[in-house]
Amino acid sequence: MAVRNIKLTISYDGSEYHGWQIQPGQKTIQGTLTEAVASLIGTDVHITGASRTDAGVSALGQTAVMQIDSPIPTENFAKAITDRLPADIAVVEAVEVCDGFDVIGDVKSKLYRYTINTCQVRPVLSIRHCWHLPAKLDTVAMADAAKLLIGKNDFKSFASAADNRESSVRTIFRCDVTAEGDLIYVDTEGDGFLYNMVRNIVGTLVEAGVGRMKGEKISEILEAKDRTAAGPIAPAAGLCLMWIKY
Repeated sequence: MAVRNIKLTISYDGSEYHGWQIQPGQKTIQGTLTEAVASLIGTDVHITGASRTDAGVSALGQTAVMQIDSPIPTENFAKAITDRLPADIAVVEAVEVCDGFDVIGDVKSKLYRYTINTCQVRPVLSIRHCWHLPAKLDTVAMADAAKLLIGKNDFKSFASAADNRESSVRTIFRCDVTAEGDLIYVDTEGDGFLYNMVRNIVGTLVEAGVGRMKGEKISEILEAKDRTAAGPIAPAAGLCLMWIKY
């Protein structure tokens, strides 16, 4: 039987997991997914994800690829794997892709959505999927600041100190701040993201939203190429990987 490359689209609630990437002694999305596939096809399999989401971060459209030698029809994989997963992870789609497909390198853009809930009372049913910040935020100021992030820039100031990738240059296609009642959404689409980059961007935009920072300071922060120049990191709970385009 020929080996097939199968691309999976995965949704998960990351609240109970120590991020995407397999780590010894920790419950992770990649580890849980790998165990489910192994139990289905009866052999170990390596699954490579497009985004290494942090502990507590969720996804509606994470993508991953696996190479398998199994008689199971491709169209049956999504349900068959999901049936072996806990209730907070689901495989949305499984499609066969060509041998040369690079789940990381072929990415054209990704969209992350960050949700802030400004209601006065703790939103208990959604607390795992938002930053509860009972404050009056100036979303116009936040949106104006966000516009200065658009384009190709060195985002080293917005990367975790632990991010040691060779280049911190990324292209942001859009960074939109919108309000719906008590909810504020920050939608950031880019060709790639550094470690903690979106959460650091949101934390900085909130500084503009509460009036602690002038929005135009974003340009200075980018030029500094220093994490200490930007605002505090936003909590992981509010972040969700919405989709990845190839």
